[in-house]
Amino acid sequence: MLKQYLQYKLSQKLSPQQIQLMKLIQLPTQAFEQRLKQELEENPALERGKEKEEDGFDDVYSDQDYEENEKINADDINIDDYLSDDEIPSYRLQANNHSADDESKTIPYASGTSFTQLLTDQLNTFRLENQDYEIAKFLIGSIDDSGYIRRSLLDLTDDLAFTQNIFTDVETLEKVLKVVQQLDPPGVGARNLQECLLIQLQRKEQTPHTERAADMIENAFEQFTKKHYQKLLKKFNVSEIELKDAILEIERLNPKPGSSFSNNLRSTEHVVPDFTIKIIDGELELVLNGRNAPELHISKSYNEMLLGYKASKEKSRAQKEAVLFIKQKLDAAKWFIDAIRQRQQTLLLTMSAIVHYQKAYFLSGDEEQLRPMILKDIADEVEMDISTISRVANSKYVDTPYGTKLIKEFFSESMTNDQGEEVSTREIKSILKTIIVEENKKKPWTDEKLAKILKEKGFPIARRTVAKYREQLDFPVARLRKQI
Repeated sequence: MLKQYLQYKLSQKLSPQQIQLMKLIQLPTQAFEQRLKQELEENPALERGKEKEEDGFDDVYSDQDYEENEKINADDINIDDYLSDDEIPSYRLQANNHSADDESKTIPYASGTSFTQLLTDQLNTFRLENQDYEIAKFLIGSIDDSGYIRRSLLDLTDDLAFTQNIFTDVETLEKVLKVVQQLDPPGVGARNLQECLLIQLQRKEQTPHTERAADMIENAFEQFTKKHYQKLLKKFNVSEIELKDAILEIERLNPKPGSSFSNNLRSTEHVVPDFTIKIIDGELELVLNGRNAPELHISKSYNEMLLGYKASKEKSRAQKEAVLFIKQKLDAAKWFIDAIRQRQQTLLLTMSAIVHYQKAYFLSGDEEQLRPMILKDIADEVEMDISTISRVANSKYVDTPYGTKLIKEFFSESMTNDQGEEVSTREIKSILKTIIVEENKKKPWTDEKLAKILKEKGFPIARRTVAKYREQLDFPVARLRKQI
């Protein structure tokens, strides 16, 4: 049996403006500038820079969703809510009064020849038959950013037949590949690491060390990669010094010959600090990057449009539609200015709390002075939601006297040492890094031994936790840290 009844239910729902504000808070400086540019292009009621004359807009207005705006009749709009004869200071309608010359807004862009084009240009110095030349170009196009050809030659012969209408065999491909492998940088066109190292060793001036290194790579590659030095000493009947010299020759080689060139072509990532911290007379001074505080105001021409609408006795349908459009753009412009102001306040308030919390570190630069700090610590201090703090910390940088730092790096979990004190996991990682760097490389410490050493220093940590920290510090297992 169906029944109908009423039920009252309270629920929270973010308005479109709140969602947009959260997105604005999350943006770093450069992305924020792009968003600001987009808004200025889309909303003609919003203008950048200081006003030459004072506007007559009242700073207090009623925000309504765009859907509601569309339903409002032009006759219901009180123009006086948008117009006022009072003189209102421009700062009430501007996001900030900072100098536009504080920060440079131009960013250089890099350009250059692609890795594939570089190899093709070199190929033109070789004399090849037409078909061999086309095959060589195809092989160059199959080289990845690291400088390797990852696919088998058999698969490449099929690709040549289907895509280039070139019918050949693996033997011909092998012959042409040898030509490609003569190109620079040495090692390019290799199919695996072993072949890449061999090509480079063969291109070097031949000495007893390089010859021994090539022999080791060709005939004992597995023992070399696993650092079974005793087996290598016995297999090649050499002394430790001779083996060490051969290994040094190999360590000087480039395992990714293409990456060095590819990295040079990538546009340099320009990190624009969102904050700056200075030490003045022993005290910390926090400054928000001026590019986060643009000067914005409402377009004066829109004010004049409303004045014209108010003064006209007979209001046509076109005028009523125009004033609805104007109201929508004015609401959006005023909201955007207010959102930028709220963004500035949120950024400064949150970063000020972080600076206060980590004052000892910012005064000294010693990472061991970093206190354990999680998002909730700052959220409780500034009385904001954890998600807001996360948005502020994410992808934002601060320029300190000790370099430009990612804000989220200041956050870390805590653990209790043997004296019952809370210490930051970053401090423990710093100590672990020092232990590994200073260990005897002939007999590196195992994770179990590292855990024992940390325990002796007052940090009772499980072996699995030590392994996790070691991996985060980019140190391999003890066997792979071994040196002769």
